[in-house]
Amino acid sequence: MSDMPVTTVSSETGLSGRERALLRAVSAGRGEFRGGCVPVLLIDGLACTDFAAAHRLLGAGLLVPPDATVPLAPAALTDAGRAALGG
Repeated sequence: MSDMPVTTVSSETGLSGRERALLRAVSAGRGEFRGGCVPVLLIDGLACTDFAAAHRLLGAGLLVPPDATVPLAPAALTDAGRAALGG
């Protein structure tokens, strides 16, 4: 049996618990993007180690895409991101 944690996906939103947590952190003003060719989502100043989850949220249009020329900028939810959180 594997010791790997199981990630569940909400049938309502299609988002995992981790993805919802990232959206809540951004909604609370705790998220930033470090710019560059591959943007990095920071939560509370620390890099989100689940790069795939952050990129899925960007690709799904739930986070406002960062400006690659800005070294550090606040992360923000799109209207769809707010709707995914139920607000």
